[in-house]
Amino acid sequence: MKKLLLLAGLLLMVSCQSKKEIAKPNVVFVLTDQWRAQDLGFVGNKQVITPAINTLSKEAVVFTNAISNIPVCTPARASLMTGKYPLSHGLFYNDKPLRSEEICIAEVYKENGYQTGYIGKWHINGHPQGMKNSAGRQLPVTVNRRQGFDYWKVHECTHNYNNSIYYDENDVKHKWEGYDAIAQTKDAVKYMQDNKENPFVLFVSYGPPHAPYNTAPKKYQDLYKDMDIQLRPNVPEDKTEKAKEDIRGYYAHISALDDCIAELQQEIKKLGLDENTIFVFTSDHGDMLYSHSQVKKQKPWEESIHIPFMLKYPAKLKAGTQMTKMFSFPDIMPTLLGMSNLPIPETVQGIDYTGQLLGTEVLDVDAALITCPVPFHQWKYKRGGREYRGVRTEKYTYVHDLNGPWLLYDNLKDPYQMNNVVDQPEFSTIQADLEVKLLAILDKNGDEFLPGEEYMKQWGYNWDSNDSIKQAMN
Repeated sequence: MKKLLLLAGLLLMVSCQSKKEIAKPNVVFVLTDQWRAQDLGFVGNKQVITPAINTLSKEAVVFTNAISNIPVCTPARASLMTGKYPLSHGLFYNDKPLRSEEICIAEVYKENGYQTGYIGKWHINGHPQGMKNSAGRQLPVTVNRRQGFDYWKVHECTHNYNNSIYYDENDVKHKWEGYDAIAQTKDAVKYMQDNKENPFVLFVSYGPPHAPYNTAPKKYQDLYKDMDIQLRPNVPEDKTEKAKEDIRGYYAHISALDDCIAELQQEIKKLGLDENTIFVFTSDHGDMLYSHSQVKKQKPWEESIHIPFMLKYPAKLKAGTQMTKMFSFPDIMPTLLGMSNLPIPETVQGIDYTGQLLGTEVLDVDAALITCPVPFHQWKYKRGGREYRGVRTEKYTYVHDLNGPWLLYDNLKDPYQMNNVVDQPEFSTIQADLEVKLLAILDKNGDEFLPGEEYMKQWGYNWDSNDSIKQAMN
């Protein structure tokens, strides 16, 4: 009898251990808007106040070369959801609709027993042709357009952070109380509390630190109101005062979000979910903030393309480490599914970094695509926008426009990209190697690098306003 009881006990222990080993991890994905990689305390910015993210960097894997392939809202978010490049999912222009038939990340989790939730900014619903963006962004995202997410407190796109509406699962309109990111965080906390017994995937999509820069709560603005902002050396002198003013507000939004991230992390630990939760912090793209006299995004410089990306998973990943290989938006979906031991759809074009992160594989990835198939809105042709394709490696940035090689920077020797060495004889071998890398990626993706109007025709898109009007490029 004792032997039988011992055997039963051993079988129970093995069963419990097996269940523990195969327990489905939760996923909390924090997506911010327009937060560039350079503006974090732990990377060396001594002015921006980000204690929670500094702590997170010691608990997570920091991806030091995370790139937004097409650094603008709708395209980046569509790549996040589908694991595909822009010319494959078709969202290379803001406010166009992601096809409902696309296989998206939440659908895979849902099919495998997960609760799915999305809170905040969406920006891949689009709207009917002929409708203005300002009107289209006010429409609810109907249930058949939510790409696998069930819990739903979402606005297509707003940056009115203190008067921010959202729609629930039944398309009923509500208003967030106060500064929306803080209210959204409280809602995310409640969602985790309600689903702590179930595996869940929750996306929390904040609007800040995207402009307007001067609308963070006063206590965060006060942190910076008297600070003499230290600008990046590539901000020209005539932009100094405006850059400092905007960056004070930008940092205020960042510090507000840092407190939100602290609250999320505290609740995950309080609920006992920390060990088995994959926690991601990132942004859809960066912000030029007057570097190279440029503003906003879409552009191929570091301030626009280089994004923060941290992945924390205590059950499997060593805290406080770095992943230095190139990593970009189509890679997020397969990597999260891989880390969750879930199947990766054949439609996915990105790479699963699970083996690289676990130390069981060394991926042969040495370049990330950066692209602008169609410049638009804030970087339309009349504002100097141009089509480009390029590669970002661990050391270099190399970019073509339709006329040929345009930019080449050695980012290690020239981190502020102030010396364009394209076509210089002493860099000819390096440029040739980067050209091979770029052409290989374009060939793999079936990207013919056509003028922007060709893609607009192929996808049947209308141009917004006067975006299609060209002028001679300098």
